[in-house]
Formats: sequence, structure tokens, C-alpha cells
Amino acid sequence: MIVGIGVDIVNVPRFAATINAVSGLKKVYFTPEELAAEDGQPRSPGALAAHFAVKEAATKALGVPAGIRHLDCQVRHGPAGEPLLVTSGSVQSAATAAGVTRWHVSLSHEGDVAMAMVIAERDEAPAIGNAEVR
Repeated sequence: MIVGIGVDIVNVPRFAATINAVSGLKKVYFTPEELAAEDGQPRSPGALAAHFAVKEAATKALGVPAGIRHLDCQVRHGPAGEPLLVTSGSVQSAATAAGVTRWHVSLSHEGDVAMAMVIAERDEAPAIGNAEVR
């Protein structure tokens, strides 16, 4: 059952200018693993913007709970390069409270635009009394 869907779009040049202009801002939004590509080279501004969009979309899929930290929501990549969402801390707490058991992530970046869609899913609908919520 779908708990929530989040979508986010990021203007890559504006995002790159902001994270490059403010010292330490990259460390507020990204873990060291997210800042480097699989080959160890720094991720491109488009890739970082797409990862940021995933974090924003995941927050939206959870209903934008207060106190969410971007570092508690990491984008990793599976063996085929597919994006995976790894949560901890504030994001994991909000996900657990919402019953989220699975994340579905899609991201893309092309030219000046990066976007992401995140679907938060739980295994089954919670029962209320004798009725099931759908």
C-alpha cells in the first residue's frame, strides 16, 4: 500500500551556485559517500542536484514531518546503478511511524534540470477496529 508519493525538481545551475558559494553546505546535505561517485571522483553538480531532489521527494512522501535532517536520507546505488534510498535517524523515525517498509526511487538529470520521484510503501493497510483502511 502506498503511504505517500513525493516529487521534486531542482534547477542545477542555481543549486550548484548555492552549494559552492556557502562553505560547508555540501556537508549539511550529503554524506561523504554521496559526494563521491563510484570511481572516487566528485559527483557532478547534476548528480548532486538529483540526489538532493531524492531527499526532498522522500520528505514529501512522508508528509514533510518536522525535524527531518537531509543527512538521515542517503542516496546509494545498487549493483546495476539503480538508485536506492537508505534512511537513518529522523527520516527512519518518520518512516517507521508511517509504517514505511519499502522505498521506490527514480531520479534523472539533464542540462539545467534534475528531478526525482519517491514512493513510500508499507506492506499492508493498518486495521482500525474491524475495518481495514484502504
